[in-house]
Amino acid sequence: MSQFQYYLAIVAGGVAAMALGLLLGFNIGAQPVIAVMLGLGVVSLGRFWFGWSLWLDGAIAIVGAVVLLMALPGLAPAPAWFWAALVAFWLFGWLFVERLSRAISNKRVDQRIGIIIPVVFGAAILVIWEAITVGLAVPTVIMPPPSMIWERLISSVPTLLADFQQTFLKAVLIGYAIGCGSGFLVAILIDRSPFFKRGLLPLGNFVSALPIIGVAPIMVMWFGFDWPSKAAVVVVMTFFPMLVNTIAGLSASSSMERDLMRTYASGYWQTLFKLRLPAAAPFIFNALKINSTLALIGAIVAEFFGTPIVGMGFRISTEVGRMNVDMVWAEIAVAAVAGSVFYGVITLIERALTFWHPSVRGG
Repeated sequence: MSQFQYYLAIVAGGVAAMALGLLLGFNIGAQPVIAVMLGLGVVSLGRFWFGWSLWLDGAIAIVGAVVLLMALPGLAPAPAWFWAALVAFWLFGWLFVERLSRAISNKRVDQRIGIIIPVVFGAAILVIWEAITVGLAVPTVIMPPPSMIWERLISSVPTLLADFQQTFLKAVLIGYAIGCGSGFLVAILIDRSPFFKRGLLPLGNFVSALPIIGVAPIMVMWFGFDWPSKAAVVVVMTFFPMLVNTIAGLSASSSMERDLMRTYASGYWQTLFKLRLPAAAPFIFNALKINSTLALIGAIVAEFFGTPIVGMGFRISTEVGRMNVDMVWAEIAVAAVAGSVFYGVITLIERALTFWHPSVRGG
């Protein structure tokens, strides 16, 4: 255990002891369970003498947080011991992540278990969010708790699914495919022309700097209110990042490698497919990952300027006006999950196709 982990454990145990002292005499249904968890937090310092597993820290953090959330509705406004206990469980979660990270680095634990770390981090954010909004009785118009957003998600599945199909499956995916594909093909075509290369790259930087709120209304007037206008916005936003990155990638191979291909009597297209495109693959996938986030943002914002009565952007703009903030957050959650999955799929494809690259082998 590092010195930082040592002091973190002492602080966590001390805060747990303070919370346990404040809890005594407080009559709630979950008091015995919370007291047991806080007691475990205090005596967990015994790991220095008994060698307790790092999983004890994780159990204290997870079970304690769950019990606190179960007792929270009957505590609002939450008393002082609740906040002290919440801080204690958060500290034990932090200690668990610290110890697990070190165990993975030292190869004492399977590296695949590392997926637990971002899961614990995300869960901690949700727990703190729920505790603050409910424990401090924050108005739901300002910030609804995650439990309220989850209830809205469950009760509005048909509406959210229709919005997802309109925005993501139509506008985002079609615009993404057209924008990235055309940017890639144009980069291949102008690769042999220094004139076009020098002329289009500054133009690409200029178009990339255009504000979406200026482009979206024009596309709506050109292509109508349905999803094609949103796909057109996505094409504009994804075309030039793909073009610029592909051109930069095609120049990534060294002159020595190109000279070697010429000694093998390789033509332009052989050199392109066997040397230059493989060398450009990291640049191309970098553009694909950047565009995966730009496409979703562009489609949602474009729906603010005209759309049928369906779509993520339409739903967000209308529900804000109705003060249904929980529905707005439900749409944001769906968009965040869709964008994360989209980005993750591209990353997996990148690792499968560029396994030979040092950046992938090093990971």
